[in-house]
Amino acid sequence: MELFFFIAILVVLFLVGMPVAFAMGITGLIILKIMWGDAISLGIIAQRLLYGSNNFVILAIPFFLLAGKLMNTSGITERIFHFANLLVGHLRGGLGQVNILASMIFSGMSGLAAADTAGLGMVEIKAMRDAGYDDDFSCAVTGASSTIGPIVPPSVPLVIYGILANVSIGKLLVAGIIPGVLVMVALMIMVSVYARKRNFPRQPRSNVRELWSSFKQAIGPIMTPVILIGGILSGIFTPTEAAAIAALYAFILGFFVYREISLSDLWEILKETAIQTATITFIISCAMFYGWVLIRSRTPILLLDLFSDISTNPLVVLFILNGFLLVIGCFMETIAALSILVPILIPLLLKVGIDPLHFGLVMVLNLMIGLLTPPFGINLFILNKISNVPTLKIARACLPFFVPLLLVLFVITVFPGIVTILPNLFFGR
Repeated sequence: MELFFFIAILVVLFLVGMPVAFAMGITGLIILKIMWGDAISLGIIAQRLLYGSNNFVILAIPFFLLAGKLMNTSGITERIFHFANLLVGHLRGGLGQVNILASMIFSGMSGLAAADTAGLGMVEIKAMRDAGYDDDFSCAVTGASSTIGPIVPPSVPLVIYGILANVSIGKLLVAGIIPGVLVMVALMIMVSVYARKRNFPRQPRSNVRELWSSFKQAIGPIMTPVILIGGILSGIFTPTEAAAIAALYAFILGFFVYREISLSDLWEILKETAIQTATITFIISCAMFYGWVLIRSRTPILLLDLFSDISTNPLVVLFILNGFLLVIGCFMETIAALSILVPILIPLLLKVGIDPLHFGLVMVLNLMIGLLTPPFGINLFILNKISNVPTLKIARACLPFFVPLLLVLFVITVFPGIVTILPNLFFGR
């Protein structure tokens, strides 16, 4: 009965437009009232909400957000795009390949797909338009390549997953490296196939002098993921400290090296970061309270019984969850989906023998694909805003790019070692 109420109340609150944090909090309160009646304790509720945000790891979120915003404002996107253009622009598909490589590089700084789409997207789409590429293809490859952002480190969704699932943030960030590279390679192959059919232009091959000059301009931002991962793997700093170092490094680049961030820009960036951080932290607090109520109501046990009737084979369960998450991604924003579903799914994963570290990458990639699916794919709306191409046209153009994305999802689902090999190598089992 509690499981029915959990689902029904959440659905009703979402339908009336209730923000996700309030929807989870109100659902938890109603279920507690049903279970405890007048014995409900407001003090315990307050403690559980405070417990949700009283976590040192959460400090990584504002710092990663700040680093991404500083990088976006300091002209780094243009430098990255120019370097990627000289590096792979001569390949079949030209600027389409550049788009993907630039996203891979920028992903090592922003940690959010929306930041990639909004930051690099304007530069990429304008350059592709000027070179004669179709608008639908330009938007589609921009949207598809932005899915790399939350997979490779740093990644805000992986940090949130780690907090909710009690999984090492360092392991999660390192685990995303190989899947991120696989997504990049798969998308580049897809662009090459597209280019052959549509006869897209190539850029002239650059010489060593041009490459070296562009590399010197882009070396600062390119070093960001190297510093982060190198520091985490060597034990010099924790993932949370790495986030603070990333923000400081981005500030030094934008304010002192490139001198494209003014004090007024910095103030606006800090305000935007504070607002986003407060929103995400409140969602996490409500999610932790929601998860606690879930456990008290024995809902995970009911879910385990439900899945036990279907199968306890880890691979079968993973495929069922993949299908479920792909549907959820069509209707729910990433942070909301993580906040609601992770507390429910973790007991199931542990029961059937699925490694939560492995599932974290599977879940995040699923939800990234959801960013490109109607009716609520946030990247579709961002692309519409920066390109003035109709959202439905963008969604149709994205359809072929689901093939490489789903292929990578299948591979990392069936072969968990692809995800866990680096974390196990550097951190131990």
